[in-house]
Amino acid sequence: MPPTRGRPIALKLLVLLLVPLTSLVGLWAFAASLTGGDGLRLLQINELVTNLSDPAEQINVQLQNERLASVEYLTSRQGRQRLTTQRALTDRTVATFRQLAGRERGLSPQMATQLTGLYGELGKLDKLRRRVDGSDAAPLQVIDGYSRIVDAAFRMLDAMVLVPEQSLYRQARAVTMLGEAKDILSRERAVIVVVLARGRITKAEREAFIGMVATRRLLYTEALSHLDGKLRGPYDKLVASPAYQEFVQAEDAIRGQAATNGLPASAATWPVDGANLWAATERDHSQAVQGFVRRVTPAANGILTKIGVAGGAGLLAVVASILLSLRFRRRLGEELAGLRDAATELAEVRLAGLVKRLRAGGGDPTPEELAPLEVKAETAEVRDIVTAFNSVQRTAVEAAVDQARLRHGVSHVFVNLARRNQTLLHRQLIQLDSMERHTEQPEILADLFKLDHLTTRMRRHAESLIILSDQAPGRGWRNPVPLMDVLRAAVAEVEEYPRVEVLQPPQVSVLGGAVTDVAHLVAELVENATLFSPPQTRVDVRSTITPHGVTVEIEDRGLGLARAELDQLNARLEEVPEFDLAQSDRLGLFVVSRLAARQGIRVRLGASPYGGLTAMVALPASILSGRPAMADH
Repeated sequence: MPPTRGRPIALKLLVLLLVPLTSLVGLWAFAASLTGGDGLRLLQINELVTNLSDPAEQINVQLQNERLASVEYLTSRQGRQRLTTQRALTDRTVATFRQLAGRERGLSPQMATQLTGLYGELGKLDKLRRRVDGSDAAPLQVIDGYSRIVDAAFRMLDAMVLVPEQSLYRQARAVTMLGEAKDILSRERAVIVVVLARGRITKAEREAFIGMVATRRLLYTEALSHLDGKLRGPYDKLVASPAYQEFVQAEDAIRGQAATNGLPASAATWPVDGANLWAATERDHSQAVQGFVRRVTPAANGILTKIGVAGGAGLLAVVASILLSLRFRRRLGEELAGLRDAATELAEVRLAGLVKRLRAGGGDPTPEELAPLEVKAETAEVRDIVTAFNSVQRTAVEAAVDQARLRHGVSHVFVNLARRNQTLLHRQLIQLDSMERHTEQPEILADLFKLDHLTTRMRRHAESLIILSDQAPGRGWRNPVPLMDVLRAAVAEVEEYPRVEVLQPPQVSVLGGAVTDVAHLVAELVENATLFSPPQTRVDVRSTITPHGVTVEIEDRGLGLARAELDQLNARLEEVPEFDLAQSDRLGLFVVSRLAARQGIRVRLGASPYGGLTAMVALPASILSGRPAMADH
């Protein structure tokens, strides 16, 4: 239908969302493009330093110490305890590194590749140690083995340099180069140990040492050219110190041609010179790293300040947007809330009560039940929804009335047909009974008994139609009937009654007003048991006294049912569902639930130990007569 006059809800929503969305998208896009990437890099740097950089640096320190101890042991076969202790320290450091590195997620492809390479080199550490413990390892090969592991760690550290600011990047790269120069110094100390132990230097060792010296001095020169005054100051002092100059002289002496003809007298002080320079280098490198970290923090604060400014501006825009949209939201919310309350009251109170009353046989709808919804609204769409709800209400009421009339009509048809059949079947049973009394031929008498049994079953089916129509069958008893007779009568109404065995029940009777319903209920359950079990099996009917009455158990030996289907059937038996014409295959369950609700009987289906089902019928004491007291336990 065409929309009524008023403001469209689409326009209100557009005004409500346009300003905040435009403000947020514009401001936050600017903030993200300006500082978001740098902020993420800084956060990543902090995490990488904690989980990768610091543990990797500790690995390098321990490997450098282990390299020196391994060469000393290899050349002199002394210091085994020191080497074992150092190896244990290295293993703990490597384990810590693996644990912390395992927490990292989302590494860049370059970082992941370098980390995998470092893992591979660390995996070769055990093989390298076995060579040291053996007798065929060359000292220079051992030095190279440890150096490859340390180089892999430095390649990983190079890939971690993600500082967004260019000046800080140069400082970070210079600090990393100084760390590599420190490792070269460690390698030189190891070569010096080999040279002193042998008393001379071989050509291969001399060439390797010359390369180490050249690399170390180049790294120093390159790194110091990038460092500014504060970070470079300690290194300038170190280069000018006597310890550095003495070690440089040792380097020159080993590189010199005269070293091939023997070691000079000053060679005895080379290990001391190396140890002094190593201690000073470690101190200065640690200070340089700490100084660089202190510089990263102000840079991070600056970026975070930018983010805060952009966020504050965005917050102001959001507040303005909220204040502007609240004016529209309140009115729209009141209209929608009124519509919701009216629709809820219509669906859960008025229509539900009307349907319930019509099912119970009530008259036509009252004016109050047909009153249209009244919602105060200025929005066109809300008005249209109210009109649509009123149309739905009229259609629903008409459908409920028609359905109620149809149900009552079907129910009356069931009752009329069943009553007529019941009368004819009753007369047929009387006629059959008379014929049975006047017949003495066994063949004819057997046929009459079969007809009598079929007629009894037909009478039960006719009574089922009456029960489904919420009516009571015509037949009944004034006096109590023994439970044994009631069970036998129920079994007699089942087609395959020879398969049913009724065990001796307790000496109790069923009140006359409940005899028909109890017999009909048991007959329906027994018939189900015979229909859904193999024809060669038996159906047992047992009865026991309980504190609240008598329980009748009907047990078959069929295939049983799945737990879900069994629970669904028990739920139907408990809640007395309304009869649904579309579920005629479950006709017996509807009849049983109606009868059980009428007499206060509880029926439940369960699994049988023989593989089939057991229907448990709890007859309450209110419909029993002459119930004996239970024996004391």
